[in-house]
Amino acid sequence: MSDWIHVGRPEEIPAGQYKVVELDDTQVAIVNYRGAFYAIEDICTHDGARLTGLPLEEDQIVCPRHGARFCVRTGKAVTAPAYQDIDCFPVEIRDDGLYIRDNRWD
Repeated sequence: MSDWIHVGRPEEIPAGQYKVVELDDTQVAIVNYRGAFYAIEDICTHDGARLTGLPLEEDQIVCPRHGARFCVRTGKAVTAPAYQDIDCFPVEIRDDGLYIRDNRWD
């Protein structure tokens, strides 16, 4: 199990926005969707492109290359051309900010 990593403060990421950080050599987008924070891998499972670049559309992030959509709450691929989900990471809000960790190998 990896350690929790401090990635900033909630007020640094306005509602509907995201911030990209690195977690164990993985690019992760920390997303503020309606005041709740989610952490998703910033890689489209269709072709490996970065997902960040376009504004969120409700609870979905849209790949700027081919338009595949993923739910930021669950990582689920919701439209073609992507069929494989993206990884999600746990997020904790503590007094001193936001924390994430890589739980893929737990």
